[in-house]
Amino acid sequence: MPQLNPSPWFLILLLTWTVLMTALLNKTLRSKLPNSPTPKEYEQNPPETWTWPWH
Repeated sequence: MPQLNPSPWFLILLLTWTVLMTALLNKTLRSKLPNSPTPKEYEQNPPETWTWPWH
């Protein structure tokens, strides 16, 4: 069975990967968050103390 020359296959793989990564990067950069994140107010809700279930 003859061996395939890896040179053109590597170029095809590299170009395909580059096109796909560019498309995914553009899709990711164009997406926006639906709501802006809001900071939590720790003063209003103090953390609760840990209680063991068997006490």
